[in-house]
Amino acid sequence: MKKISLLICLLFTMSISLAPVASAKEELGAPTVTVPIKNGKGEQIGTARFTQRSEKVYIALEAEKLPPGKHGIHIHNVGLCEAPDFKSAEGHFNPGHKEHGFNNPKGFHDGDLPNIEVGADGKVKTEMVTSAVTLEQAKKNSLLKEGGTSLIIHAGPDDYVTDPSGNSGDRIACGVIK
Repeated sequence: MKKISLLICLLFTMSISLAPVASAKEELGAPTVTVPIKNGKGEQIGTARFTQRSEKVYIALEAEKLPPGKHGIHIHNVGLCEAPDFKSAEGHFNPGHKEHGFNNPKGFHDGDLPNIEVGADGKVKTEMVTSAVTLEQAKKNSLLKEGGTSLIIHAGPDDYVTDPSGNSGDRIACGVIK
């Protein structure tokens, strides 16, 4: 009886100690894309790391030299960031052909993301998550489609309603997602 109890205790202990290892392996194998973010002068001002976990994409953004306050941030349809205005990125990533905005009854675009808050020091460090896109290639909502997509930071906040871009203003920073 002691041997059975000892064996059960040993197996239970092993299963607990191996659980974090399995989780860490999933994290290490998760598809990840790191995107340099540049301003209108072509200077790198930060990075965004996109990581696919299950059915969601996690975005870790760190940037500096931005105007303080709230800013709209969106994924745009074309993987091209030609300074100074980044209009080469075209419109929002929208394979579902919806209107813009989380509060729009006809929306939202797959590329719509929550506003970011830049501190008085011009820096932002934040994380966002979206289930509207994927890093899996050959899917309709893949950010890694032919030609790629772009991450754009706008001059003003997104109002989450106004089509096509939430009245978020000029494009002030851009990064190509490939």
